[in-house]
Amino acid sequence: MAKKEDMKKKSDQELSKLLVDVREAIRTERFAAAGARPKDSSAARKLRKQVARALTEKRTRELAK
Repeated sequence: MAKKEDMKKKSDQELSKLLVDVREAIRTERFAAAGARPKDSSAARKLRKQVARALTEKRTRELAK
């Protein structure tokens, strides 16, 4: 999982790509959970936190400009 320090090191393009990838993973996780019991029940929560960290970093950079 990417922590706050890791988000600061990423470029704007890397953050955008990360958001797309993690949102796709959330979607996949949600539909996989509908069919059977998930292996890691907290995986969706971890992914949502990662999205929040990336969006927070993007907004911080936007306000700094």
